[in-house]
Amino acid sequence: MGSVDAELVVSLAGVTPRTLHRCADLAAELERRQVPLSVLYPASTGEGPVTEWVRERTARGDGLLLHGHDHRVAPTDRPVVSLARKAEFAALGAHEARLRLIAAKAAMENTGLTPHGFAPPRWLASSGTLDALREHGFQLCADQYGVRDLKTGELRRARVQEFASQSQRTETIRCFALVLATARAARRGGLVRLGVEASDLARPGLRQALLDAVDVALENRAFGTTYAKLKVSPALQA
Repeated sequence: MGSVDAELVVSLAGVTPRTLHRCADLAAELERRQVPLSVLYPASTGEGPVTEWVRERTARGDGLLLHGHDHRVAPTDRPVVSLARKAEFAALGAHEARLRLIAAKAAMENTGLTPHGFAPPRWLASSGTLDALREHGFQLCADQYGVRDLKTGELRRARVQEFASQSQRTETIRCFALVLATARAARRGGLVRLGVEASDLARPGLRQALLDAVDVALENRAFGTTYAKLKVSPALQA
């Protein structure tokens, strides 16, 4: 039997008015490669150039995942002090997660944007968050382990390949590691997940490494898709 073609998902977080021009450049580069972008959007972003750009991108076929409510506010129901503040949903109980999701959904409704799923900050979601997402009608959650179907509980396993996970290494090694890991994952088939922060795009080496990783995945017969279009395999159950 031949190998299964891989599915490639590229996600972008941290879009701000300051980084918007670099994000638009990345989206154009991916569009030339016929690879859609999945934008991770915090509900507190509000109206402005970022939200307008996200509207334009989703109209062109890009994906949109709710990326928490407000990363600036630390979770209060958090037993592990060492968790970074940006891991907004990492240790929340179901009650506080519900409250944050209620506020997030109200903020999203004001923008007219409809998210295709949920991606917690730093890819960390507590079991209480998963329960709250199900209650609020979310169908998928992309976390550090893979992409979870919230209706069935099934999990399609695939870790996110990103620069932040190897921050202790030099930039050259981080770039090489990203491209190499992507090539290996694409050759195996299945799901290849690339994640990038908008701030990384200011560094030419990181930006080029991300595009090199996309190219090597495409060369190994991967095809671009978004989180919303993924099918969770019933063979891989959480």
